[in-house]
Amino acid sequence: MSKDEQIFCMENLAGIFIRCFFFSVALLLVSMIFYALAGNWSYYMSSNWYKIELSKHEYDLIFYCGLAFVKICAIIFFLFPYVAIKLVVRKNKKSI
Repeated sequence: MSKDEQIFCMENLAGIFIRCFFFSVALLLVSMIFYALAGNWSYYMSSNWYKIELSKHEYDLIFYCGLAFVKICAIIFFLFPYVAIKLVVRKNKKSI
């Protein structure tokens, strides 16, 4: 594989990573909007479906921890690799 082909593949991979990051951010935004508009409804539906005795505070805590987990995963698994690939591609383009 030539250097140009490698750079092309890495740029495509970087494009995939940044799209995945944006989809993750969109998922977070949709989740926050849903929670802001229908938080009480989702709490009562979850309580009825799963028959778990959770207080509203515990439910909120689980929800926010889940959002934090998704955000951290999006940054670690999508944004950091994107930045790393872009730095490598930029370095390789300068050396050509």
